[in-house]
Amino acid sequence: MAEHAATARKAEARRPEARTNPEPAPGTAPQPRLARARARSPRTAPALPLTFESYVRARGAGLLRTARSLTPNPYDAEDLLQTALAKTFSAWERIEDHGAVDGYVRRALVNTRTSQWRKRRVDEYSCAELPEPEPLPATDPAEAQAMRDAMWHAVLRLPARQRAMVTLRYYEDLSEAQTAEVLGVSVGTVKSAVSRALAKLREDRELVLLR
Repeated sequence: MAEHAATARKAEARRPEARTNPEPAPGTAPQPRLARARARSPRTAPALPLTFESYVRARGAGLLRTARSLTPNPYDAEDLLQTALAKTFSAWERIEDHGAVDGYVRRALVNTRTSQWRKRRVDEYSCAELPEPEPLPATDPAEAQAMRDAMWHAVLRLPARQRAMVTLRYYEDLSEAQTAEVLGVSVGTVKSAVSRALAKLREDRELVLLR
């Protein structure tokens, strides 16, 4: 009988279930096989593709420092970075390696700033004395307004047809052809009527006194 019991215990030990699914320790809940497999080999979530917006949020401050190294003016640096980022956005779909975007933006910064330097060499040059524009004669605003008022009153004293043509030509800034079309007359009529109206304005007494 003892030999039969020993043989049964050896056969039980050889069964695969006994080796792979041991009995849980006392006081512990059994662990499912699927849960144990997931614990041994956890899954890694796939990386999301890099978007232009997320790139700018992550690298904007560092790229601005690069732009500041190219120009001392902080406002010029911001404009420079905006131009470089606009170029990068246009080429975003063609950039296969998003790990190399920083290099692309830096090249855009340098190339843009180099173009500005070259253009500035043509527009600016150093000289011994700073050229100052000739000062324009100051005009009294009250006198200018008085002249405008007197001119308008003189226009109102013109005959109705001449007054309409002068108003359309010089106050509404219409061409001779447009004035003729509005009034339903020929361009020649507009020219002759406006010429006579201007002659009367030159001889207007109130305007002569203000000159």
